[in-house]
Amino acid sequence: MKKHKITATLYYVAAILSYISAVINFAGENSNYMAGLLICIGSTSLCLGISHSKKSKENKDKEDK
Repeated sequence: MKKHKITATLYYVAAILSYISAVINFAGENSNYMAGLLICIGSTSLCLGISHSKKSKENKDKEDK
C-alpha cells in the first residue's frame, strides 16, 4: 500500500524535525522542559513510522502470495 509508505515517511520527517528542535532548545538554554517534550514527541513519531512501515511490508507480502 502506497498510503502506508507515505504516512511512514511523514512520521519519520516529523521525528527528525522534533529532534532538531529539541537540540536547538537544549543548546539555546531556553526551556529544558520544551526540549524534553520535543524528544518525547519525536520518539513517538519514530515509533508510529516504524509501525506503518511494518504494516506496509506485511500488506506487500500478503499481495505477493
